[in-house]
Amino acid sequence: MGIGLFIGWMFPDFGAQLRPLSTIFLRLIKSIIAPLIFATLVVGIAGHPNIKQVGRMGLKSLIYFEIVTTLALVIGLVAVNLTQPGVGVQLHMDPQAADIVAKKQSIMDVIAHIVPQSFFQAAAEGEVLQIVVFAIIFSFALALVAKEKRDTILTFCDSLAETMFKFTSIVMRYAPIGVGAAIAVTVGHKGLGVLMNLGILILTMYGALTVFIIVVLGSVALIARIPLKLFFNAVKEPALIAFSTTSSEAALPKAMEAMEGIGVPRRIVSFVIPTGYSFNLDGSTLYLSLAAIFVAQAAGIQLTIGQQILMMLTLMLTSKGVAGVPRAALVILAGTLSSFGLPIEGVAVILGIDEIMDMGRTTVNVVGNCLASAVIARWEGEFHPPTATIAKV
Repeated sequence: MGIGLFIGWMFPDFGAQLRPLSTIFLRLIKSIIAPLIFATLVVGIAGHPNIKQVGRMGLKSLIYFEIVTTLALVIGLVAVNLTQPGVGVQLHMDPQAADIVAKKQSIMDVIAHIVPQSFFQAAAEGEVLQIVVFAIIFSFALALVAKEKRDTILTFCDSLAETMFKFTSIVMRYAPIGVGAAIAVTVGHKGLGVLMNLGILILTMYGALTVFIIVVLGSVALIARIPLKLFFNAVKEPALIAFSTTSSEAALPKAMEAMEGIGVPRRIVSFVIPTGYSFNLDGSTLYLSLAAIFVAQAAGIQLTIGQQILMMLTLMLTSKGVAGVPRAALVILAGTLSSFGLPIEGVAVILGIDEIMDMGRTTVNVVGNCLASAVIARWEGEFHPPTATIAKV
């Protein structure tokens, strides 16, 4: 990023010519989207026999997850519309794509459009919501198939997902070149003023995460009567691991151990936290709402409230199941931007500061899932914190 800034600042004409290097990176990112989303959703839905087994607890967990992640999206949406960090960046925007975004559609047109007539056409055209709809219906159909046949497909999808995770890791090795080129192109066209916009984006995200933790997670803890001091002492170590490694998976063992230590039964911890890693990505969904609208602002596109809500719904569905994949949020973001006709060059620009933002969103993911396990345990009447600790609190 530093080299890209220097080239764009000192040699703006040369920097502007580096667009092909950035384009290569973005095309590779787009190639990951369809197989990754399809495979992770199928494994996440059809491969989840625990939801049937635990029944009531599974339903409660999913209801809780969707309510909290929706609130995270709303907070992110409000924050980015208030600060407008993307205004003035002036990303390159394809006029044809601008026409797609600006096109007025009725709600019935939108509903009809999200149903695919061909999975392969949807994958080729980057229609993420169509891929999601196909994957969900496919998953329900797969769940009705005989176990031995279902396991064959699940094994394939699990292997495909794992392969695409490795594919993502390979592509990310090229990321420094792609990011450097994207920054050089942006600074070459716009000047160093773009740094101010990126700084505002970082501050906006951390401010929104703070509001989410205090207002949403704090309120949930109070309503569920979770002892705040006890909970804070339990989650601070896994949260620090998540913050420093930017990996939810790295913090998973310690998070599960910590929740058991404050009185959440093992059977609830072992179900809620891993499930939450697929369905309860509070920090990631908040970040995605910020990033998506940032790119729209940078492209000079005014999205209607209806378009923003549809985009948030798309992000909420497509972000399921990829918590353990480094930079997977950027893949999801690229797919969503593409399907809404927005320039995915914004992904390369954001990637330059993504490490800083990833630390915050990963921490919130872990804390949110720890709290979810305690809330579900309380909801089930099985949360029994140590008596001596409660007395001190």
